[in-house]
Amino acid sequence: MSDDVPLGALLSLLFLLLLCSAFFSGTETALMRLNRYRLRHLAQGGNRGARMAEKLLERPDRLIGLILFGNNLANFSAAALVSVVSLRLGGNTAVAAGTFVFTLVVLIFAEVLPKTWAALHPEALAFPASYIYYPLMKIAYPFIWLINAIANGILRLFGVKAEDAAVEKLTLDELRTIVGGSSHELPQKRRKMLMNILELQQITVDDIMVPQNEVIGLDLEDDWEDVLKAIRSSAFTRLPVFRDSLDNVVGMLHLKRLVQSGSLDDLKPDDLERLIEEPYFVPEGTPLNNQLVQFQRARQRIALVVDEYGDIQGLVTMEDLLEEIVGDFTSEPVPDHSDVKADSGGKGYIVDASVNVRELNKMMNWQLPVDGPKTLNGLILEQLEDIPEPGTGLLLNDYPVEILETSENVINSVRIDPTSVKRDAPEDKEEASA
Repeated sequence: MSDDVPLGALLSLLFLLLLCSAFFSGTETALMRLNRYRLRHLAQGGNRGARMAEKLLERPDRLIGLILFGNNLANFSAAALVSVVSLRLGGNTAVAAGTFVFTLVVLIFAEVLPKTWAALHPEALAFPASYIYYPLMKIAYPFIWLINAIANGILRLFGVKAEDAAVEKLTLDELRTIVGGSSHELPQKRRKMLMNILELQQITVDDIMVPQNEVIGLDLEDDWEDVLKAIRSSAFTRLPVFRDSLDNVVGMLHLKRLVQSGSLDDLKPDDLERLIEEPYFVPEGTPLNNQLVQFQRARQRIALVVDEYGDIQGLVTMEDLLEEIVGDFTSEPVPDHSDVKADSGGKGYIVDASVNVRELNKMMNWQLPVDGPKTLNGLILEQLEDIPEPGTGLLLNDYPVEILETSENVINSVRIDPTSVKRDAPEDKEEASA
């Protein structure tokens, strides 16, 4: 019967089958190559093609079954047609040559070319194709269901279940990688803010708190005139109130409410105590992401950090926490690099050893270890396991450190020379280009 069909019609049908094969091959790659998170974003934004593609990918086993059925049907039909055309053109001897040529044609035009294009531009091919696959899936559902039932039944013998194909979930580390690699899509400042948000759970309140010995407050045991002077000269809006020491904290005083209550000249100790609010305590080691939520729930902006014995270790504010995300923005007076001074001899910097290591890294763009003690003094003592003599040298994460001054139980000051430290070039370039 094939002898009655014109050769031109057979060649046209063969060309059509090759187009179908290329379509199935390319769209398979395009649909599987889609970014699921961008797909979800486009679908929620009203893109109909994205919505249908997302629906199809909910059960990838069924979609793959439909695509492979169509692709194999087109390829096998084309192979049979090549044999017929080869016999018509050159007899049995032409069949082998026809098969070889057909293999090359399929490999190039129906596999490599469409799949490469689809891998480079998945959305351009996947979204239009979803308009075809979606109704095809409805029409061929009984047949595809049977094919998948057999295939999935065999997979279950090996402990694989198609129903386990859950929506992709990103871990925090994967999300950090995505944000860090989005340098062309996001400005450097926004990218840094997003990275800071992702880092919140790795930072605790004792990493950013003001240590107890540096907390500024009101001592009710002082002369009343000294208390009033401290209130008038305070640059902070909230002050802890205590008796003799911060360990005997009475509460927190909101200076704005104090001013609203009347003139400071008429203020009496009893009036002050009535304006004091209950202190808000948080345990040390609380991750910043949890503390941010707790600040919101308790409607607080300042907290005292306590250890496991209830002793006050320091003070943390909402502003401190937010600065971990957006950077320094506070209007409160903070000494500019008061803990770090350039060495007059030109050999690095003289650093107060009581400085917080994370603050020092932020201030100087250094990379000293932050997964141990919070202060530079503690970091050095942990490594040396003894109170060093002045002149002692050591390396902290490749940073040369020289002990300059010590007392009986602490290191007072050190010299750090960061000029000899080599850092990865890609990171340096990225920071420099920001």
